Amino acid sequence: MKTYLAKTGEIDGGCLLFDASEAPVGRLAVKIANALRGKDKPTYTPHIDTGAFVIVINAEKAVFTGRKSEKKIYTTYTGYRSGLHELTAAEVRAKDPTRIIKDAVWGMMPHGRLGRALFSKLRVYAGAEHPHAAQKPTKVTME
Repeated sequence: MKTYLAKTGEIDGGCLLFDASEAPVGRLAVKIANALRGKDKPTYTPHIDTGAFVIVINAEKAVFTGRKSEKKIYTTYTGYRSGLHELTAAEVRAKDPTRIIKDAVWGMMPHGRLGRALFSKLRVYAGAEHPHAAQKPTKVTME
């Protein structure tokens, strides 16, 4: 048997729709990262973009287990002295609920040229509405 390696033109990624309602953030992020990379398909090739476009709705309803809402810290650094900003997960959710999902998924992606290209295929929306109905996304259930 020969090992199958996908070519760039052979891949049809499709479009997937994830509903983040009542889903734990980490478990949801794993499924999203695997779908973006294409690891959920038999045609997965590590160095080629074999993944799907991913749409996430209801990001504001994703949940943290335990006391992560108060304990988890999101940091940003401007590059200037005293430019370190720290926010708890509850503060981030109030300001931009999509950032929680995006940061969790970005931490699970490869950090390089391919990872950035894969991450650009992710769209996260705080509410239930999204403008991608024309792509006919396939709804993925969280089990």
